[in-house]
Parts: sequence; C-alpha cells; structure tokens
Amino acid sequence: MSDLDRLTRAMISSVYEDDSQEIPETIRDFIEKITFADAEEILPVLRSVLSDDWMALPVWARNLAYRLACLQFPDDPDLLREAAADLFSFGPDWDDVAESLRARADRLES
Repeated sequence: MSDLDRLTRAMISSVYEDDSQEIPETIRDFIEKITFADAEEILPVLRSVLSDDWMALPVWARNLAYRLACLQFPDDPDLLREAAADLFSFGPDWDDVAESLRARADRLES
C-alpha cells in the first residue's frame, strides 16, 4: 500500500469515526477555491500573502498552491525556481522535489 493510499484511508476513517473532527469551513473553502483556480489567480495571491507575512501561510497550503501553479505552467523556469526555493525553506522532506524542479528549470533554459 502506498503512503498516499494509507493516508487517504486514515483520513476517511478519522472523518467517519469522529463527527466532531470537522475540517474548519475556512480551510474547506480555501481548498475548494484553490483546486479550481487558474495559476494567474493563485500566484498573485500567494505572492501577496507571503510578502505580508512569510510564515503566515501553512506549509501544506503553500505547497498545494505552488504545486497547482506548476502543473498549469510546467514550462515556466522562473515559477519552477520560485516553487523550489519555497520547498527548500521547509525541507529536508521536499528537497528531492525542489532539486527536481530546479533541474527542470535548468533544462528548459538550456
């Protein structure tokens, strides 16, 4: 069983085991909105929030935002480097992903 499979099943179980363990509405709304947002909407908001208070946005939220933006603009070396730099700030768990993003940016520019 993969880690994603295990975590997904654990999340499902925890939701149904304890009704009081509800995800706050603000987080649910954020996830729903960002899931279907264009990168042109995600990036200005992400950059604005991070410039206001670099540590205010939870790591999981910034990882999700950058991931969705990079999926929409996979050939943008500046964005790939920006996302990599952010990942390096919260490593080492994601250092291999950050290295991969940097390498892809270098390949695109060469």
